[in-house]
Amino acid sequence: MSEPRPNASSPRCVGVREFRGNLTSVLKQVQDGLRFVLMSHHKVVAEIGPPSVEMALRKPGALRGKISVPDVFDSLPADVLKAMEDAT
Repeated sequence: MSEPRPNASSPRCVGVREFRGNLTSVLKQVQDGLRFVLMSHHKVVAEIGPPSVEMALRKPGALRGKISVPDVFDSLPADVLKAMEDAT
């Protein structure tokens, strides 16, 4: 991948084999704002580039205390339970 870096507006075409062999380098270039088009057998299979908007990271426990499970969650109506038992 010793080619000069293209400008950010035109994506660089890269074969899947070259992409796989130079994954770390390609990802560093993506971090710098470059875009790539992945080709396989002269067909476009994917595009890779920086995210279009700032993505929020998921915060574990963010909904703690905001969600509750009703007491009747595990109980089934009698007719549904009977239908399930009769099916076996």
